[in-house]
Amino acid sequence: MRSTKNEKTLSRRAFMLGSISATAALAGCATTAPVPTPIAAPVRMPPVVPVASEPQSVITPDPELEARYASVVDGGHVIPAVPYRKLDPKFYRQRVPDPTGEAPGTVVVDTASRFLYVVERGGTAMRYGVGIGRDGFAWQGEGIIHWRQHWPRWKPPGDMIARKPELAKYSVANGGMDPGIKNPLGARALYIFQNGKDTLYRLHGSPEWRSIGKAASSGCVRLVNQDVIDLYERIPYHARIVVHQTPLQSKAISA
Repeated sequence: MRSTKNEKTLSRRAFMLGSISATAALAGCATTAPVPTPIAAPVRMPPVVPVASEPQSVITPDPELEARYASVVDGGHVIPAVPYRKLDPKFYRQRVPDPTGEAPGTVVVDTASRFLYVVERGGTAMRYGVGIGRDGFAWQGEGIIHWRQHWPRWKPPGDMIARKPELAKYSVANGGMDPGIKNPLGARALYIFQNGKDTLYRLHGSPEWRSIGKAASSGCVRLVNQDVIDLYERIPYHARIVVHQTPLQSKAISA
């Protein structure tokens, strides 16, 4: 009986020790469990402030120049507008103090400076920008604008045809090139004579506005078509013309 009692006592002790061990084990799991990481507060970014763009420069059209170099219908031909902003302003048609000392009505060509003047009364002159070709440097002196023509036919001289045989179809014998916007003489041509003979020196219009102020490969003195039309109306019949190869000086006083 004693042994039985002892066994019960031992069993009760074993049960109690087992319970204590299990509790300790559970307590050990609790202490090693991962601690939750706190959620970081959202980072507030500074507001994006739009950068103001620099104001774009706006070119205000000049109404007078727009009208002066606008497209025009003349003699049944449509003359395109001249993009005058691409020209040096000194080559715009403008009134200036007369630097020539010539009588009113005289046409003066300043080949070196690429200017043409029509002398006016009162000490002023109307000045035009011009382009000068090879033939424009070949003659100087005085003459008379003996012949004037609206929308002329172009008849290249023999030496030009010799350089460019493809122009033979426009020769004098073949009647020349028909008038038109692509014709190298443009809307008007003024033919210069000296002592009753043709000098082969010409003032004429041109569709090539880029040639104004420059020395071109051929031709005499060229103006944009809008300017040569204006020039034609200003000069008197049989106007005297003086051509200089040295520069004159002038300063604009009005448009």
